[in-house]
Amino acid sequence: MRFALAFCAALALAGTSVWARPAPDSFADLAAKLLPTVVNIATTQTLKAPPPSAIPNVPPGSPLEDLFKNFLGPNAERPKHVTSLGSGFVIDPAGFIVTNNHVIEDSDQIAVTLNDGSSLPAKIVGRDAKTDLALLKVMPKKPLPAAHFGDSDKARIGDWVMAIGDPFGLGSTVTAGIVSARNRDINAGPYDDFIQTDAPINRGNSGGPLFDMDGNVIGINSAIFSPSGGSVGIGFSIPSNMARDVVAQLKQFGVARRGWIGVRIQQVTDEIAQGMGLPSSQGALVADVTAGGPADKAGLKNGDVVVGFDSKPVADSRELPRIVAATPIGKTVNVDVLRKGKKQSYKILIAKLDEGPADKPGNKLPPPPSSKPKSKVSQLGLSLAPLDDAARVKYKIARNIQGVVVSDVDSDSPAADKNLRPGDVIVEVQSQPVKSPAEIEARVAADVKAGKKSELMLVSRNGEMTYVGLRLD
Repeated sequence: MRFALAFCAALALAGTSVWARPAPDSFADLAAKLLPTVVNIATTQTLKAPPPSAIPNVPPGSPLEDLFKNFLGPNAERPKHVTSLGSGFVIDPAGFIVTNNHVIEDSDQIAVTLNDGSSLPAKIVGRDAKTDLALLKVMPKKPLPAAHFGDSDKARIGDWVMAIGDPFGLGSTVTAGIVSARNRDINAGPYDDFIQTDAPINRGNSGGPLFDMDGNVIGINSAIFSPSGGSVGIGFSIPSNMARDVVAQLKQFGVARRGWIGVRIQQVTDEIAQGMGLPSSQGALVADVTAGGPADKAGLKNGDVVVGFDSKPVADSRELPRIVAATPIGKTVNVDVLRKGKKQSYKILIAKLDEGPADKPGNKLPPPPSSKPKSKVSQLGLSLAPLDDAARVKYKIARNIQGVVVSDVDSDSPAADKNLRPGDVIVEVQSQPVKSPAEIEARVAADVKAGKKSELMLVSRNGEMTYVGLRLD
């Protein structure tokens, strides 16, 4: 014991931190301070009655009449009112309240119940589906107790956290746990960066705050992983550093305004890194550059690998969209890229992301058979054909796309493993444009003979460019 104490003392004198903050004896004082900042949110949604044609016309008095009445209810032709519950927290004494977008989405009426039991009607100031955040406003008679955003980047795995919400409509409930993981991607949206916690979170906790031990909000509880529907110790919270920026924009503009540079990116896989001669799979690969966009004007090209943005390292393709989206519109930033193995820097002026409706699907013409002979690249499991008029009609390929069309893919092959499919167009092989199956055959054969481990291809699918690395061994 003496040795252990002496060792710890020596480390402390040397400036090394041995012990993190100990577990609190009680959460009572912190909970008493923060409970008044958390609110219950009740929403009402009116569902339209089904049209008369949707209700079967059966003979009166028949068994089917009773069956449909029991199934649809006695008032099947009347609109129905559906209520749901969630949580939120006051972020401004004037009555601004943060919650999840999915808590209030499609609602007709919103009522906020404060910790003292009083209820106030609320209106939506703004909401953002991509980050699942919403900002509400109530008109209180006096200033409300408000919570404050903390720095979620300082939250470490293993730190104590406390969640407050209204699970199952039971009323204000306090739970505690630790930060279980950081940077979780659960496929909830394009900017996923969740904090994972084992603090019990259940239905109705959505929109409630996750506090650190200083009483700052470091997350907004948004989702749980639960095969049973109840808490199993895996909850996900939106980081406060992301929420702070979005909430400020919702308050000012009613919508989130995100930065945009005009590139489409993809992950740098091990095969792609080998094919491009990169030292690692770090960074975000530029698969396509929007003509006339900020990146195009700055000089970025297809095949560049973004490794730094605005003095921040870019670890992977998930991180770059979050950094770009959070960058102020109109700001000029430095972007570091690897181009053919050499690091280069460019200055890009951040533009505003246009989040309009998606493009309409193309027309559907009957596919006439192609009369051109097919060519097979046996090492990769591909059958190829010239990109002639018949192939363009069959696979709906635009005139501005040039290359060689994939006509078939072996189910047990490297191409199938990478999800290549008929109709894909191979535009480049090893950064060289290709125009015929014979060119690809010759290129692959030469690379196999040279002992290359993978083949890098630029592929167009429905007009979108994607890099694909196929193993040759």
